[in-house]
Amino acid sequence: MSHLVLVVDGDASTQQLLVEGLERSRFELLYAADASAAQQLLEERTIDVVLIDAQLAQQGAIQLGQRGIPVVWLGAESEAPLALRAGACELLSKPLDASRLSLALERALRQGAQQRELRELRQKVTELQRGLASSQSRGELLGAGPGRRSVFELLDRAAASDAGVFISGEPGTGKELLARTIAARSARASGPFLTVSCAALPEALLESELFGQAGGAGPARPGLLERARGGTLFLDEVGALSPSLQTKLLHVLQDRLLRPPGSSEELPVDVRLICASNQDLETAIEERRFRADLYYRINVLAISLPPLRARGTDVLLLANHFLRRAAERGRCEARELSADAERCLMSYSWPGNVRELQTHMEHAAVLARGPRLEKADLPEKVRELQRSEDLIERAPELPSLEEIERRYILRVFEAVHGNKSQAALVLGLDRKTLYRRLERYGMLRTDSSRSETARLNGSRAESLRSMPAVKHEEVAPAK
Repeated sequence: MSHLVLVVDGDASTQQLLVEGLERSRFELLYAADASAAQQLLEERTIDVVLIDAQLAQQGAIQLGQRGIPVVWLGAESEAPLALRAGACELLSKPLDASRLSLALERALRQGAQQRELRELRQKVTELQRGLASSQSRGELLGAGPGRRSVFELLDRAAASDAGVFISGEPGTGKELLARTIAARSARASGPFLTVSCAALPEALLESELFGQAGGAGPARPGLLERARGGTLFLDEVGALSPSLQTKLLHVLQDRLLRPPGSSEELPVDVRLICASNQDLETAIEERRFRADLYYRINVLAISLPPLRARGTDVLLLANHFLRRAAERGRCEARELSADAERCLMSYSWPGNVRELQTHMEHAAVLARGPRLEKADLPEKVRELQRSEDLIERAPELPSLEEIERRYILRVFEAVHGNKSQAALVLGLDRKTLYRRLERYGMLRTDSSRSETARLNGSRAESLRSMPAVKHEEVAPAK
């Protein structure tokens, strides 16, 4: 593929050097002796790079910066600072050296591709922000990718219902925030919203926290199930419940009755339960670590939150949101991200998800000086990224469309650590369709296809009870 280079220089010797020094199959050259001729060519053709004499560039007759075209100045070395201040990629001194010229054009092409990508990202973020302006009832649940739209649809259904909700997702993806939003938009909005992490307390303390504690010498202490009457109780990391507490909670949910410790009277349970876990509870059921009957009680409506690394431009949307919030609180002057900072944020893998992004943006806001947050303000581990164009150059082959789909599905599975529900959400597929794709591409290994088929047909409970030793399917690594 050749790239169109506009040379704005009336010097015939320069033109001759360019013809001799550049690979003609790689670059197609157009010549303009003055600003008027250059302006006409810019109007008529799609130019990839401009090589311009420094004196002509300083006259300002050609408005290149507004077009977003990468520019290389041709002039004396003393003019390099002026060239960089004017927005040029670099300056090449005359007489031109063929090897330096080729490298300069390659760097300019990469910069042009990056600038186009960032313009598209910024336009996308602007569109997302406009679309989200009318969604104030979602609070800080920002995002507009396909997976996020599915989450919002389920949020609306959950808010209109009183059924139990189970939220799955990695730590830091916003499970508690989603639970609070559901509660705030539900018919129980005026009631209390109480929360407890089942993994943070020892069993005895968690039992008294949930079900209450007998008074002994003093008054009895009601538990969360009683104190949340008329409202919502959020159980985070519900997979950490011990077997005895699972059984006790199941009886309360089945009977809708609670007997406080030290009391012979049973109280009606009027609470909406929302549970969350970063574990795969279906695997926990197969391994006899979690009760299947309790799982189906709490999993009436399931919502899976994809990790931040699988949400595309939502990273920039959230980063801008956290930056503006820091500015509004007087913690910084910066209200926008530089191009380099955006590139770093999009390239980082975000193992800590939205919580990590929020922490790093607050850190960067403290360091930022001026109206724009720069790459240098970000933590070192976020700045250390592998350039995407380097990866592309190392894989110059043109794969088939089927191979691209196979690689993308594998990439999504790696991003969500093999969780099928989250992969289907990100890909916009139902589980049956996803399973067929995995089979077609040879990416699915299973010890029993019957167990998967039974689960996909809705017979999850029967399948799990009859096959205690079934292993979870795995996605095969890329060949």
